[in-house]
Amino acid sequence: MVNLLKSALCVSAILSTSLVAVPVLAEDNKMSEDLMTEKIGRAKSAAPASISDEATIVVDGKVVVEGSNGWTCMPDTFPDDGMPMCNDAVWMEMLTAMINKKDYTATKIGISYMLQGDRGAGVSNSDPYHPDPKNADDYTETGPHLMIIVPKAMLEGMTDDPSSGGPYVMWKDTPYVHIMVPVADK
Repeated sequence: MVNLLKSALCVSAILSTSLVAVPVLAEDNKMSEDLMTEKIGRAKSAAPASISDEATIVVDGKVVVEGSNGWTCMPDTFPDDGMPMCNDAVWMEMLTAMINKKDYTATKIGISYMLQGDRGAGVSNSDPYHPDPKNADDYTETGPHLMIIVPKAMLEGMTDDPSSGGPYVMWKDTPYVHIMVPVADK
């Protein structure tokens, strides 16, 4: 839950920041140029270069690279967890709703890449707010994957079993339901 609250602050800062280039100086962020370069590289590693090379890069809630393709990449899903992700606008809407515990209804397809996987952080497959996901009965870890938001009706008949060997539904009984698509072994 603590990570979720930290994430809420980070995502809220991301979404309240206009997507205008913000000059990033090591003194302003108390971050060395080398560390900033590493974080930008980690953010870009979440998606194929064809997406991440033109994406907006957000580090610690601040836009550090203004993109041109509508994608947003971050070096950390939750503050300092090292799980990079790249999201389209639909996915960012859903993530914002989830962080703020607001209702969300998918009306179109949204995509998120996590090509570095969850790096052992794992989650509850049924409860995005589980207070101790590593001890959840349905704890799961996923290696490199992409996530797809679709209108709920399109999920009928799809498994929610992460061990099924293919795509599966995560957070099935929540407004934040989405498809997990493993793209490599853990």
